Amino acid sequence: MKKAVFLGCLALAACSHGQRARPDPHYVVGAPWQADGRWFYPREEFSWQGTGVAVRQTGKDGELTADGEVRDSTTMTGSHQSLQLPSVVRVINLENGREVTIRLNDRGPAEAGRMIALSARAADLLAMGRGPAQVRVVEDEAASRQLAETLPGGPMLQISAAPLERVTQTDLGGAQGVSVVGTDSGPPPADGAPRAAPVLPDLPAVVRQGQPGPGTFWVETMDFTSRYAAMVQAARQGGVLRPAMVGQGMLWAVRFGPFVTIQEADAALKRALATGLTGSHLVVE
Repeated sequence: MKKAVFLGCLALAACSHGQRARPDPHYVVGAPWQADGRWFYPREEFSWQGTGVAVRQTGKDGELTADGEVRDSTTMTGSHQSLQLPSVVRVINLENGREVTIRLNDRGPAEAGRMIALSARAADLLAMGRGPAQVRVVEDEAASRQLAETLPGGPMLQISAAPLERVTQTDLGGAQGVSVVGTDSGPPPADGAPRAAPVLPDLPAVVRQGQPGPGTFWVETMDFTSRYAAMVQAARQGGVLRPAMVGQGMLWAVRFGPFVTIQEADAALKRALATGLTGSHLVVE
């Protein structure tokens, strides 16, 4: 009896190890999440850019990413804490000027003070070592919008899924004909036949060489719409103001620094988080 149970356990283990994650690429924004003393609030933003610290991804190949892709460290992919997924971004290593284009398909990194995590392939092309690197990230608005408009779960598909099977147009000039200007998306699949998952092609592993532009680290604590409120907070904390255009409006950030090394910046960030400034993060300038 014990032998039979043991063999059964081995069979179940073999089945579980033999199962492969089934890809299901889709558009997702996602719920707020917390890690390492910070809350992150995913949002839809197609023209985002910023500077910060990049690290290598730590997830295992074969796992499903947040947008339903299968993780593969040899592809040009990465993780972001708050942008909609998937998104396409350019990542510039400020320390050596190298630049690559990747598709963000997962959430992370979870470590405080780290803005983006790169697959092993993308990190290698940027000539990143094992430690963090100063980077600038610029979203490709056109490519990111196209993904949102074509993948399941995207805003455009949600609109087109409204229960309107057919739209017709009638000639008001007296003609008797009716012309069809839109139709439904076609017949549903046969019973039991799953719809084919969309395929996201791998981005080319291309590196571009630009001019290095390393900077210093700053701890940015929060943004204000009121310059006066930001000045009060900066004076209270011993920080400085930094204006930033967001959309059509101006925000005022409160910053501490500068810090020359990542170790100094990390220590200052931890102090800010410990005092309750949960929106604090690192920027490079």
